[in-house]
Amino acid sequence: MLNRYLIINAEGEEFKLDLKNIDDCPMVKKDPELRQYIISEEIGGLCAEPPKHIQYLRQLELVDYEPASDVGHFRWYPKGAFLKTLIEEYAIWAAAEWLNAIRIETPIMYRYDEPDIKEQADKFIEKDYRLKIGKKTFLLRFAGDFGLFKMMRDAQISYKQMPVRVFELSPSFRLEKRGECVGLRRLRSFTMPDLHCFCKDFNQGLEEYTNLTKFYHQLLTGLSISYVLVFRIVKKYFEEYKEFLKNLIASLGKTAMIEVLPSMKHYWALKSEYQVIDSVGSNAQLSTVQLDVEDAERYGIRYADEDGGKKGCIILHSSMGSIERVIYALLETALKNKIEAKLPTLPVWLSPTQVRLIPVADRHINFAEKVQRILEENNIRADIDDRDKSIGRKIMDAERRDWAPYIVILGDREVESGKLTVRNRLLSSEKKPYIIELSLEELVNTVKKEMEGKLFKRIPLPVKLSARPSFT
Repeated sequence: MLNRYLIINAEGEEFKLDLKNIDDCPMVKKDPELRQYIISEEIGGLCAEPPKHIQYLRQLELVDYEPASDVGHFRWYPKGAFLKTLIEEYAIWAAAEWLNAIRIETPIMYRYDEPDIKEQADKFIEKDYRLKIGKKTFLLRFAGDFGLFKMMRDAQISYKQMPVRVFELSPSFRLEKRGECVGLRRLRSFTMPDLHCFCKDFNQGLEEYTNLTKFYHQLLTGLSISYVLVFRIVKKYFEEYKEFLKNLIASLGKTAMIEVLPSMKHYWALKSEYQVIDSVGSNAQLSTVQLDVEDAERYGIRYADEDGGKKGCIILHSSMGSIERVIYALLETALKNKIEAKLPTLPVWLSPTQVRLIPVADRHINFAEKVQRILEENNIRADIDDRDKSIGRKIMDAERRDWAPYIVILGDREVESGKLTVRNRLLSSEKKPYIIELSLEELVNTVKKEMEGKLFKRIPLPVKLSARPSFT
């Protein structure tokens, strides 16, 4: 039997999807990103053009290839390391704050002669890093399951404690083919925020599946990343739980593509994918939630039921996507705006520089320092371009090399009036900058509104640009 495809919209309506004639489906014609996903992933019309974020990694002084390492391993410059760390902290915070998950750490290297690890690794053949230490072969983990499952097999779990949610920030390694390593979209070394939930039965698993699906929607929305929603489900589960799936799709207010598999091919019965479309029309999976009905038995993970017996559980595997791929999605989302003649920008809360202060002359630097201190006291990352460059060059660097969302020019008029001349990058276009006068208090309130409910970290470099080394 062949796989079957359909579209379900937020109103619960079903539409047949024929991959040979996708435009016969009215929902595909209405949703350009869904259409592009189907072309890119399901039909196989991958774009040969590299994603545009690659040329900006050095320009923005975020990330670069490391020639002394293997392909797909990167060096992270201060602004890139800052962005990466802030997204990691966001994932850690959200797992603890929204889901009350407990955090663990496990090794990145495992013995290949462990039976369960060998079984899993052999299915992943040619995609794992192996190294010899003495006579033993070790693997660098390609997922966080190895240590977690061994830890949970040894744990004492009661049905009263379930669902048990376990979070790990997992440095992982996959020996992807050389040609598949493309910028931050696919790497050989990456960091995965793994969240596994252990449930006592299938019904609790479905409840947790709903929670996690909404959780990742909220997480990606907080990162200002739009996505295409895809579900893959085994036929017998689709027939029984179709209404469950429709209700879940309705709760997200999105249209979803469904692939119905004739039989079990993997450990999961139901899987969701959050697919991002980049600036050249290619797709990449970010978040996923997988309802696993097999691995608990395979790995001996059991809990004490109310009758005192030991039972296998349902496991939900999930992640927001690797931190590196999230940054890829952020940059590609920004560059899609550029195609529409808008200025590319990161969300304000993730911008290393949120406010760039540009004194017109040396005599205005003291005033710039006072403004910077007040902004810093209000948890706003502001820096000062005190370099011996023209104002035009400083504005250009703030816009093209830093994507600073707010650029403030400080001259005699600003010092005397207290009114600041502010370029708002968020409202500017390629042809027309949006310039407005604001008091310092109004500027603070404007930026803080963008930061509402978000995490804050101090600026990762010296405040004055003249004190910063250049890495690129």
